[in-house]
Amino acid sequence: MNGLIKNTNPARSSLRKHSKIKAGNSLLISALLASVLGLAGMQSFAFDLKGVLKEAAEKELGKSPETPATDAGQTQPTTTGASSSENTAAKTSEPEFNWKNPSKEEEIALGREIAGNLLGAAPLVKDTALQKYVNSVGRWVASQSERPDLPWRFGVIESEDLNAFAAPGGYIMLTKGLYRKLSNEAQLAGVLGHEIGHVVKKHQLKVLQKQQLLNIGAGFLSDKYAKDNKLASKAIGTGAEISARSLDKSAEYEADRLGLSYATRAGYEPYGLTEVLQTIGQTNKNDGSVALLFKTHPHPDERLVALGDAIGNKLDNVKNGKTLENRFYQLKN
Repeated sequence: MNGLIKNTNPARSSLRKHSKIKAGNSLLISALLASVLGLAGMQSFAFDLKGVLKEAAEKELGKSPETPATDAGQTQPTTTGASSSENTAAKTSEPEFNWKNPSKEEEIALGREIAGNLLGAAPLVKDTALQKYVNSVGRWVASQSERPDLPWRFGVIESEDLNAFAAPGGYIMLTKGLYRKLSNEAQLAGVLGHEIGHVVKKHQLKVLQKQQLLNIGAGFLSDKYAKDNKLASKAIGTGAEISARSLDKSAEYEADRLGLSYATRAGYEPYGLTEVLQTIGQTNKNDGSVALLFKTHPHPDERLVALGDAIGNKLDNVKNGKTLENRFYQLKN
C-alpha cells in the first residue's frame, strides 16, 4: 500500500483525530446464552477443538496462505493415541487443578473445556476452507506474540451477532456475523490479534482465578466439588460465563494495543482493527447483533480514543503494510 493511500486511510485519519479529541440480530442465539449462563448443571461437552478442526486446519496449519512473511517454521503439537484403560487411569489420577498458579497445560485444558461448551451452543460454520483460512491467518499473527508456543486454534461460529471470544490457552472464535463485516485480511488479523492479546495477558484466566479462589476461600464449594479433580466440573460453568461478562476496560484497551501491534509485526496494514471498530461503532446500539458486544466491551468510540492516545504518531513511518483484500476468503452464504 503506497504512502498516499495510507495517508488518506479513513481509519488512520480517525485514529489521529481521536488521539487529539477525547470525546469522540439476536443475542448470540438463545441457546448460547442458555449455555453460557446455565452450564453449571450441564454435563461437559467432550469437545476437542483440535479434533473438530482436524480436516479444516491440522493438515495444512503449518502453512500460512501466502502470508506477508513465512511461518513455515511453526510446528504444532501432536497427540498420540491411548488405550481406554490408560485414559481411565489418567482421569482417576488427574491432579487437582491449581487455581493459584495454573500451569500452561492446565490453562490449555481449561480453555479447551470452555471452547467446547461455547461451540456446543454455537457450532463452527461448516466450511472447511473458511476454517483453514482463519486458522492460517490467526496462527501467523499469534506467532508474532509473546506466546507463540501455545497450540493456537481459531474458528468461525454460527451466529449473526458481531462478536469474538477468547478462551485461555489459545482458543479463539469469531462469529459469522462479524466475519461478514470484514473486507480484507488486515481487518481479520486485527480482530484475531485483539483476542490473541487477551490470551497472551491471561485476562480471562485471571478473572477465573480470582472467582475460584474467592469461592474456595468463602467455602462455596461442596466437599464433592472441592475434591473432584475433573477439570470440567471445576470450571466449566464459570469458565463459559466469561463470554457473557465484561472484562475490565483496561484489559480491552490493552488487547486493542496488542492486536494492532501483532498485526503490524505480521506485515499487515496496522489500521485493520480500527476500521473494524469504526464499522461496529456505526451500528445502531439497539441492533440485537451488537447487544452482547456493547454490554461486555467499551463502546468502539472509546476504544478508538484510547488507541489514539496510546499510539499517537508512532505508526506514521510504518510502510508497505498489506491489506490483502484479494486473498480474503469470501463466505459462500
